[in-house]
Amino acid sequence: DTLSKVGIFGLDNAIIPFIARAEVAGERARSRALFHLAVFLTLVQSVLVAGIAILIVQFAGKRFGLDPQMAAVLSVLLCAMPGVNLYRTCTAVSRAMKVMKHDIWSRGMTEPIVTTGTFLVVLTLGWKTFGAAVAAIVGTGASGIVAFALASSLFRSMHPPVATALRSRAPVTPQHSEAATGISYRGEAKRLLAYAASISGYDLINSLIVRLDVIMLGCFIGRAPGVTLAAVGIYGAVVEVASGLRKVNQAFTPIFAPLIAGMTTHGEQEHAAAAFARVAQWMLWILLPLLTVIALASPVILSIYGPAFREGAMWLNIVALACGTNCFVGLAETVIMVQRPHLNLINSSVTCAIALAANFWLIKNYGVTGAAFGILLPYVVLGILRHRTLRLVFGWRRPWHNVAPPIVATLAALVPAAVCRVLLGGLLGETIAAAVFLGIFGAGWWYRFRWRRG
Repeated sequence: DTLSKVGIFGLDNAIIPFIARAEVAGERARSRALFHLAVFLTLVQSVLVAGIAILIVQFAGKRFGLDPQMAAVLSVLLCAMPGVNLYRTCTAVSRAMKVMKHDIWSRGMTEPIVTTGTFLVVLTLGWKTFGAAVAAIVGTGASGIVAFALASSLFRSMHPPVATALRSRAPVTPQHSEAATGISYRGEAKRLLAYAASISGYDLINSLIVRLDVIMLGCFIGRAPGVTLAAVGIYGAVVEVASGLRKVNQAFTPIFAPLIAGMTTHGEQEHAAAAFARVAQWMLWILLPLLTVIALASPVILSIYGPAFREGAMWLNIVALACGTNCFVGLAETVIMVQRPHLNLINSSVTCAIALAANFWLIKNYGVTGAAFGILLPYVVLGILRHRTLRLVFGWRRPWHNVAPPIVATLAALVPAAVCRVLLGGLLGETIAAAVFLGIFGAGWWYRFRWRRG
């Protein structure tokens, strides 16, 4: 997953504002050229990174004590990188064109069906060692091809010079392409890669921050108070549950990024700020009840993994707050990425340094609880940095009335739910408290969006 981010070099995010701006300007031919350029660069970079990684695994694996069979399977699995990144880039192009349904067909249906079918076939053939890796290659490749075909369907119209060349059966040369689009592929490639460089940098840093608490916690097994292998396993389940909150951001970012890119192209900063405030409020209407339910019933949620996991309830509350904060401030990351991505790189670099220092000191002194706070602190700092960037660089404000309704509804529902939680103990009390909160919060949401409008 980390190497695929190196291979794609941030093109899946960078291509969105480029195509969105071209569409706003009515330059459909340029959008089509950018699409082809992004696909070409993605495939070339992915093949190069995968090839280099395979060579390193094969020649340096033994030196670092990597199991030969593991090295062989990993080398085969790395061949899936071009398909994975092709899917990401083509899906980003579809989203830049404000088409969200393509992901359902490529990733939602094609990949699992093809991967499962291929795995059953290779397993029948007796390929037990490489069966899963081969299935992943075929499945991701099919997903990428379907994503490419669906994105290509959005650019059916062809510029006259290219169409003339095709009708005459003459080869379509780069001169034809540049004449058709009115752009220089070399110049566009330089601009696109320069824009994507900052995105790739902070994307890798953010990936490190997300995993830093678990990685450093593993390094302190037996060296910090309460950090045992069992405790780290419980914390891993906590992180898995809390990470589901990050999915909320994925519901808004795909359509939000091209809209903001189109607005800022014409300098409509006020309209973009208003759209940002509305989407931020919608996110809070989803995030706040999820966070509150986790806080009220964290032992019940963790008991799914087994009774021993209930001791991670406090860790889940802290990590869930960290993931919710990361999800919410991620919206600001999208706004900054569309306009000045290098500012995101600066913010993430500062946050990563704080995360390293905080996790080292907190885990060393407070164990697993320190790891939970060690991931919360960086995300709070990152949120402050991004908020200050929006305020000082772009002049955006976030009026209280935009975020007040979901906060007020949450507090109103939390009071009776907390009373139930205190008076009723055990799993039953936690479940009833969560149900009471959702009932009252749902009534507040209904009043806000339904009854009040009527």
